[in-house]
Amino acid sequence: MKRREVVAGLAAAAVLPALPAQAKGRAVPKGFLWGTAISAHQSEGNNVNSDMWLNEHVEGTLFREPSGDACDSYERYGEDVAIAAALGFNAHRFGIEWARIEPEPGQYSLAALDHYKRVLEACHAHGLKPMVTFSHFTTPRWFAARGGFEAAGAPELFARFAGTVARHFGALLDAATTFNEINAPRLIPVLAPGYDKARPRIEAMLAASARACGSDRFASWVFTPADRIEPPTREAHAKAYAAIKAAVPGCSVGVSLSMQQLQPVAGGEAKATELNQILYDQWLGADTPSDFVGVQTYTRILVGPEGSLPTPDGVEKTDAGYEFYPPALGHCVRYAAKIGRKPVIITESGIATSDDARRIAFIDATLAEVRQCLADGIDLRGYLHWSLLDNFEWTRGYSQHFGLVAVDRKSFARTPKPSAHHLGRIARSGRL
Repeated sequence: MKRREVVAGLAAAAVLPALPAQAKGRAVPKGFLWGTAISAHQSEGNNVNSDMWLNEHVEGTLFREPSGDACDSYERYGEDVAIAAALGFNAHRFGIEWARIEPEPGQYSLAALDHYKRVLEACHAHGLKPMVTFSHFTTPRWFAARGGFEAAGAPELFARFAGTVARHFGALLDAATTFNEINAPRLIPVLAPGYDKARPRIEAMLAASARACGSDRFASWVFTPADRIEPPTREAHAKAYAAIKAAVPGCSVGVSLSMQQLQPVAGGEAKATELNQILYDQWLGADTPSDFVGVQTYTRILVGPEGSLPTPDGVEKTDAGYEFYPPALGHCVRYAAKIGRKPVIITESGIATSDDARRIAFIDATLAEVRQCLADGIDLRGYLHWSLLDNFEWTRGYSQHFGLVAVDRKSFARTPKPSAHHLGRIARSGRL
């Protein structure tokens, strides 16, 4: 372990508030996961072989700014892991970057595989159970240039990648999800009414990326219409699940879903039921292989007879434009447990805000939902907060702050916020 990692961990621990002599509340189940989540592209920096890096740099890009160095987590992962452990967490969800591991078709980088293996080793050394995300919205540039997941043989290529990685990691791989928010292409237009108006700009950006790499096509997963991307994604998930389990039978492999509460208003009950079936039920069914359901909830969506409605005027909104509505988490956990009939892990929950007092309030309100779900006997096995770091938020660039830890954009210095210590204190207490 590098000296600076030890120093960073000790520095974070030194300013943690002391636990009360007798912690109050309900004890969480043994083995309950307390932790944070980050993704590869959003935090590592300089992911130059990925489809998203190219999308960020072409003329007419939708991205406010390029990811650039991000949080430099590719080099500073040890510091990040040490901070997370010192704060009191016992789990860490992070992404691996396919574009680094397989920069050209069939050409695997042992250096990149060993790098991520060291990340896993660092997690275990610090007492953090790692959860690996195999694809968090990005793919290699060559994969996008051949048509992405719509091209022939794409599910097999993804499964080949997943199996290669799992064999290299071996027993270090405890838990994983194949795709982050596998239902995202379907949910985004519902979560953001008017999204379809951006389709011409999306297609123009992808066309520019195709020209930039000398291809007649370029398909990024998160920007592909759901009707086209869902069938091959379902196949890719199933094949990757089988490949990971074959390599590491003891690894728990889940399906990660973006699940926002669909709350009917003014006669929208039938439409809300329909949307639940389209957005969630098809992934929660028995025909989707998974050992757990990863629930990722941030807000509610009001639904009228014709579909989703804009966020009402007068309600508190986060910097992401979502309604500040913590009860959505409890609803979605219950729904996932009821329909999926599998253990549930909250693989993301958080808030975009520059007011850390509101982040603490959001954490307390969402953890009240967690406490009630546990009290009601729901098989809920963990809470992972998004995000450990203030990082790159896709088309919004660095304008939104989800992190428990601030990152200086020039020095990359990490500074845990009061919310980090607050959540860490709760995690260390083992009680809610």
